[in-house]
Amino acid sequence: MKSYWNISKHKLANFISRSFDLKSSEGSRTVIKTLKYAGENIYFSSPYIIKNPQYISIGLNFNSLYNLRLEAWDEYRGEKFSPEIIIGDNVNINTDCHIGCINKVMIGNNVLLASRIYISDHSHGEITKEALLMPPAARKLVSKGPVIIKNNVWIGEGVCILPGVTIGENSIIGANAVVTKDVPPNTVVGGIPAAVLKTL
Repeated sequence: MKSYWNISKHKLANFISRSFDLKSSEGSRTVIKTLKYAGENIYFSSPYIIKNPQYISIGLNFNSLYNLRLEAWDEYRGEKFSPEIIIGDNVNINTDCHIGCINKVMIGNNVLLASRIYISDHSHGEITKEALLMPPAARKLVSKGPVIIKNNVWIGEGVCILPGVTIGENSIIGANAVVTKDVPPNTVVGGIPAAVLKTL
């Protein structure tokens, strides 16, 4: 049976060890030097994975707790991308958050993310007969559009934000919501799929 994985165990082990073996303060300084743009007072709690930091910009007073994954994919299975992750000022990210990008993910100023949040501007393949004949990991990455999170947004525990979504200013995303479409400003949304529960 043909294997669709194109990364060796040795390469994977090297990637993980380089991501995890740094102490918090030393690791933060190392990552900051490689970012596309870095403001003052940026801190990453170890362990974390930062993939392709040259495509990632972070503003002032950024703080993340452990197990952050910031992944900007510029190539997958031979296809090239131009990813851009932009994080504004005064952004706080709690534990176990994963942000994946092949297109654009933009997070505004004064945004608070709870734990176990997944934000992605892409997926593995489209839902077609041809794509379904392949294992998910072997399908091409596709993006339905960028994810834009505007200023003063609070994202609750366990939220999933899918491609092509804009979240308006001052909005609150309730715990465990799956956001599949734009969120108006000044609203509380929740549920699967997320719907407006209240206008602030």
